[in-house]
Amino acid sequence: MVQHRVGYAPGVYDLFHVGHLNILRHARSQCDYLVAGVVSDEMAVLAKGHRPVIPLPERLEIVRSIRHVDAAFVETVPEKIDTWQQVRFDVIFKGDDWRGTEKGKKLERDFAEVGVEVVYFPYTVHTSSTQLSKALDVLTARPGALSAP
Repeated sequence: MVQHRVGYAPGVYDLFHVGHLNILRHARSQCDYLVAGVVSDEMAVLAKGHRPVIPLPERLEIVRSIRHVDAAFVETVPEKIDTWQQVRFDVIFKGDDWRGTEKGKKLERDFAEVGVEVVYFPYTVHTSSTQLSKALDVLTARPGALSAP
């Protein structure tokens, strides 16, 4: 019997950029079916301390439209293992900024118990949604910068 490997690539996917695309491309190359977990606005606030710039329905549509993604799932719980209960993936993909951290170690422990592999991909340091968001804040705070006519 041929094993069908389901991958899961969670993220906020705010201000979609090449780092997001790289993770999804690399993830798809390591599984037969890729589910992208798009973190809800509420979960993003819990994880990052602020709401995404792009609303959830738009982020979901952008991610769903990427050719490497077979399905998109709205992640509404803080624990990835709880998401696994709903999606049932075989491998989870995370940026290597999680490797060696407390949250990364917990992720590895939780998924070891259910036989899910944790795969880390290089984090795109030079491009991040956090940096893009900060740049937008600076631009929109300047008098006359990007203001409506």
